[in-house]
Amino acid sequence: MKETKAWKWILAVLAVAVILIGASGMVVTYPNEYAVVKQFGKIVAIHETPGLSFRIPFVQHVEKIENEVLLYDLAVSDVMTKDKKSMIADCFVLWKIEDPLKYTQTLSAQKSNAEYRINTIVYNSLKNVISSLSQEEVISGRDGELAANIKNNIGDTLNQYGITLLAVETKSLDLPDENKAAVYEHMISERNNIAATYKAEGEEEAKEISNNTKAEITIMQSEADAQAEEIVAKGEAEYMRILSEAYNNEEKADFYLFLRSLDAARATMKGDNKTLIIDESSPLADIFYGR
Repeated sequence: MKETKAWKWILAVLAVAVILIGASGMVVTYPNEYAVVKQFGKIVAIHETPGLSFRIPFVQHVEKIENEVLLYDLAVSDVMTKDKKSMIADCFVLWKIEDPLKYTQTLSAQKSNAEYRINTIVYNSLKNVISSLSQEEVISGRDGELAANIKNNIGDTLNQYGITLLAVETKSLDLPDENKAAVYEHMISERNNIAATYKAEGEEEAKEISNNTKAEITIMQSEADAQAEEIVAKGEAEYMRILSEAYNNEEKADFYLFLRSLDAARATMKGDNKTLIIDESSPLADIFYGR
């Protein structure tokens, strides 16, 4: 009886041990991580998809690596522009582990090692890009162009560590406090000079357009006057031709002369005095006397 109870206890202990060993051999991989299985320091498996897998207890162990977008905030640093102006840069990067095998082999799966590499590479790119630009170009490129240039300059350098660089963003890129006022005044002065140049060019162009317009108007007026004179001359010639045809015999000519004499007599009578005094020797007297 005692032996039977002892065997039951032994079997229970063995069952518990089997359960514990089986449980310790299970590997749960969550959506935001990689599970790297190592045996005697050598990688034997990497589980990248979420789910349940197994390992050999006491022989293999599991290291978890982050499988999500990570942020690294670089320390604030001084950088120098192409025109030897000092600027204060504060930026951060977004990165992700794309190849857990390379990441583990090159950086021992240590996040601190990865951040050290990122810090060095991004800072060098930041320094190189800004050193190729003037201070004015750096300031005007803070809307995203500068960050894109820094990222493009890095290229795929971090791929050798199994890391993908998603973005480089500048939180602030400013002048040292002691230089701000002088630089902004210089930029304002330059902008005012540019504005004055544009204004002068515009006024000169407007004056040239005005002079050209006046010259064109003068030419058009002269041409119009010449055409008008030509038309008047043609009209007078036509008038004379019509008169010539209308009074082409002696009787008609005498009548025309009579009408012209009346017109001349009427022209001499002005004001209230309507009396016409004609000398007998006057051509008008010949008309009225029928001579």
